[in-house]
Amino acid sequence: MAFTIYPAIDMRGGKCVRLIQGDYNKETVYGDSPFDMAKSFKEAGASWIHMVDLDGAKDGKRVNDTFVVQAAKELNVNVQIGGGIRTEEDIVHYLQNGVTRVIIGSMAISNPQFAIDMIKKYGKQIAIGIDAKDGYVATHGWLNTSEAKAIEVGKRFADAGCETFIFTDIATDGMLTGPNIEAVKQMAIETGKNVIASGGVSSLEDLVNLKEYDSQGVSGAIVGKAIYEGRFTVADALKKVGES
Repeated sequence: MAFTIYPAIDMRGGKCVRLIQGDYNKETVYGDSPFDMAKSFKEAGASWIHMVDLDGAKDGKRVNDTFVVQAAKELNVNVQIGGGIRTEEDIVHYLQNGVTRVIIGSMAISNPQFAIDMIKKYGKQIAIGIDAKDGYVATHGWLNTSEAKAIEVGKRFADAGCETFIFTDIATDGMLTGPNIEAVKQMAIETGKNVIASGGVSSLEDLVNLKEYDSQGVSGAIVGKAIYEGRFTVADALKKVGES
């Protein structure tokens, strides 16, 4: 199975930022142009780019979508977007403008039937984002923790036909302490679907360790802060773990 590197662009106020553990008060700005950042990742060899509308996640509506559409239309690269996606109109807006995959996050918890309907209608173009805190799902920009267990949520949407999950362990996000490999692997095994690891990747070794489980469904890793902090480059990551 291919193991894909997803360089991440988190957008807030039209800039590229990173948060620590999803805390909006712990923000570092890494660039003034999400499009330029996406272009640099594409030029480094990335086949996918992971974009997150942080304002959208918090406000419950599309805010930074112009940058996403620009990247999807002008760069020959696959774009997946999460954050602020609350309606079918949001999904259609992105898909009609060249985005490859749309991530449903908070709505999968607050309105699971909506997520199931979208999976059935748009198939592989929909991914479910599961953000976990101590094994339970967090929603709405990670400001709330639900009573839903992450594994059970994953199983439900796998049964509904979801092929791809983005699994984030909030405790590791932005911390550069290494991903929660056990939790990622468990999600892949329990759902039997593709799971993309998000949060905590700090070294090329972390990527190598995740790729060990690609045959069990761990299909890729989202990498953000490690790239921005210069731990390694996108090109380094692609060379180390490849995409084949």
